[in-house]
Amino acid sequence: MVVPSLHCMNNTVANGGVDQELTTDNQHSMASGGSSMDNRRKSKSSVKSEKKTLKVESDDTHPVERRSSARIQKLKSEKASSVYRLEESPNSRPEQCSRKKTKVYQRRKANTHEGSEEVVGEAVSPTEGSSEAMDSDCVENGESTNPVLMEVAANGIVNDVSTTNVVEKSVYAKVKETLRTFNKYYLHFVQKGDAPEKDGRQGSRRPDLKAISKMMETNAILYPEKRFGPIPGVDVGHQFFSRAEMVAVGFHSHWLNGIDYMGQSYNRREYSGYTFPLAVAIVLSGQYEDDLDNSEDVVYTGQGGNNLLGNKRQVQDQVMERGNLALKNCMEQCVPVRVIRGHKSANSYVGKVYTYDGLYKVVQYWAEKGVSGFTVFKYRLKRLEGQPILTTNQVQYARGRVPNSISEIRGLVCEDISGGQEDIPIPATNLVDDPPFAPTGFTYCNSIKVSKSVKLPSNAIGCNCKGTCTDPRTCSCAMLNGSDFPYVHRDGGRLIEAKDVVFECGPKCGCGPGCLNRTSQRGLKYRLEVFRTPKKGWAVRSWDYIPSGAPICEYKGILMRTDELDNVSDNNYIFDIDCLQTMRGLDGRERRFRDVSMPTSTDDQKSESVPEFCIDAGSTGNVARFINHSCEPNLFVQCVLSSHHDAKLARVMLFAADNIPPLQELTYDYGYTLDSVMGPDGKIKQMLCFCGAADCRKRLL
Repeated sequence: MVVPSLHCMNNTVANGGVDQELTTDNQHSMASGGSSMDNRRKSKSSVKSEKKTLKVESDDTHPVERRSSARIQKLKSEKASSVYRLEESPNSRPEQCSRKKTKVYQRRKANTHEGSEEVVGEAVSPTEGSSEAMDSDCVENGESTNPVLMEVAANGIVNDVSTTNVVEKSVYAKVKETLRTFNKYYLHFVQKGDAPEKDGRQGSRRPDLKAISKMMETNAILYPEKRFGPIPGVDVGHQFFSRAEMVAVGFHSHWLNGIDYMGQSYNRREYSGYTFPLAVAIVLSGQYEDDLDNSEDVVYTGQGGNNLLGNKRQVQDQVMERGNLALKNCMEQCVPVRVIRGHKSANSYVGKVYTYDGLYKVVQYWAEKGVSGFTVFKYRLKRLEGQPILTTNQVQYARGRVPNSISEIRGLVCEDISGGQEDIPIPATNLVDDPPFAPTGFTYCNSIKVSKSVKLPSNAIGCNCKGTCTDPRTCSCAMLNGSDFPYVHRDGGRLIEAKDVVFECGPKCGCGPGCLNRTSQRGLKYRLEVFRTPKKGWAVRSWDYIPSGAPICEYKGILMRTDELDNVSDNNYIFDIDCLQTMRGLDGRERRFRDVSMPTSTDDQKSESVPEFCIDAGSTGNVARFINHSCEPNLFVQCVLSSHHDAKLARVMLFAADNIPPLQELTYDYGYTLDSVMGPDGKIKQMLCFCGAADCRKRLL
């Protein structure tokens, strides 16, 4: 049910004289601070992936997926490059390099034009506006007539589609970013609601509505104009965790009404020929006593006439106007309607989760006396064919079912990879290999191990709070976080947004273990599973719903100095602690929310260019070592300081960037820079990415 490791395949491809080495090793090298929330910061670190084999009793041909230290690989790359340069004539080297790059370009052009070969590193067909389409459409007598590509050819810059064409974000990425914006505003208003007002009254009880108002004020609603038919980036089966989320995207534009419709204001040129109002979406959430839901065939009760007190009873007749008239017009004009079903869910703050069921057509309507004796309008809707199949009348799609116990797990190869060290067992499953095998080659640890060469700072002076920290104006730890707490109480503690660094309460603080400002120190609280994938090796997923901002796990292993790793050649599970680099926006890192009071020291200057410390999870580590890369991740990395305030030795935490449904693979962005690694022969190494994201960069290296 969960599968770990990186996206690469062993392959060496000669492309116009330039060898591109593609590996299947699990590249989990990472710079701390990489965040999906801040547009995935890219470090200028480099990574080298070497082919390894996993030693198993019955099969020793399975690749080990490992992370490599950015610093180590950079040093190796520089060393390899210098060796190569010694072998070349100083005068001939630039000329040869230019010839090779031009040759690559010509071959790419020929491949695209003739369709005879597949371009390495590009897993999608040419589309309108892409560099391939431009290349194919603008060729005369074997030469490109497109000025952009002619300039590219002249400069020899053709390594990958990403270097020649800036592609707009996919509709899925836009939906995800919009929901992240909503969740950020929502958690900010939750925090304000948790704090009492000046007059002693409690704050707002509807932070979701305040978040929607804020998005409207800032024009952050993704699709503010209503439209019928599908919404780009929202597929059948998509789950919203509140009706406010649907409003944020523009999927259903009212947080209360069951019928969303386009009124007379839409009666303009682009909709000429239609009679308004027209319904665009309905929510089936059991608000009416006369509703009848049989999945593919729905009898929907029109709007109006119920008492809105929660008992669903009708108190007066419904009228053929507004949404009721809009559904009638949809039937007469054959306009499809989006149908969303609401189900009870303890994971949602509104007590329900809303699943997009697909497009339905209104096939019939009538008026009748309802259960309570009042006139109601009924609409029969039938699901359009050709959409994903519903597996149950609860609209749970064929994405898998969460097991209730270990005995129900298919492909179980290990009941608990932690060996009882975690409070919650972490099973491992393998439905890929025959015979199946479990993760091996490491020792599990649930705490950081410290190398003998590392001297930890003394414990920081803590706050004087008692029991739990409640007032950010008097808590010294909160003052370091910009005079506020970074977490909210909801769902067991959620980080409001990614920050340069988060200061938590430590061993010398007066508060106890239940303090909100110790949220990341409480260990695993979600049921995680390690599972085998066909292309990425091992991966991780959760059996539980995870809300955005929730802590997932800490990256654990051996804390050591990076200069101790110079002789380590095959370890790809090394995580550089680059908190200082992230805070200062060095090496291309994107700055985060910086409302912290960071203690500084002269030693910090030594770590500006290269992180001084790292975490080695190669031989000793926890479940975090199995979490894969994605170009559109659902986790982000956050540096946390608790026992001390030395940013060079910050704890590395992984937090949820989105609301993550059960059984979705957990991923974060490793933040590598393309074409940054050279092999011993002086040629650039490349690694394909198999994350499957809509905006996948196609290459990890």
